[in-house]
Amino acid sequence: MSDRAIQTMIARLVPTGARVLDLGCGDGALLAHLREARGCSGYGIEIDDAQVLVCLKRGLDVLQFNLEEGLSMFADDSFDVVLQIDTLQHLRNAETMLRETARVGRSAIVAFPNFAHWPNRLRVLAGRMPVTKRLPYEWYDTPNIRVGTFADFEVLARRLGLQVEDAFGLDDEGREVRTLPNLLASTAVFKLAKR
Repeated sequence: MSDRAIQTMIARLVPTGARVLDLGCGDGALLAHLREARGCSGYGIEIDDAQVLVCLKRGLDVLQFNLEEGLSMFADDSFDVVLQIDTLQHLRNAETMLRETARVGRSAIVAFPNFAHWPNRLRVLAGRMPVTKRLPYEWYDTPNIRVGTFADFEVLARRLGLQVEDAFGLDDEGREVRTLPNLLASTAVFKLAKR
């Protein structure tokens, strides 16, 4: 699935003109897309030096720091939408970051590789860790600290008191999957709000 396909699907969930915080924004492509296509403003947060430079070259407001340190520099409800796209699986304390996301944003969009996708299940059944388009690393060199499933995230979101406004999957071609997303989607996408 292309990054562009994910951007397009995520962008349609973000209201026009929203103030956005993009956690782990990478090269800022999504934030730039939201600025140009949806009239959004906001900040990206990224730790990687090279990625921060790309963001700055795009004219984006980006802050460089480790998300593990939290979001204490932002007041409650500072943003309309907080994005965590392919970020959660890299964090040691995902639960704390979800709470912080809910604190600083009125809503959130979270997307991550769905470990319960059927090819992953087959690979594990065969005794091996999966290596796919969405999980392209071997078990010994992956930047992912954790793996999660569509179904597991639903449980966590509700336990944290977050309302799931929309939830669906994306297949490897970037198409929306609403039927059996825990099995058929390589990417899980959730739009969350406070209760």
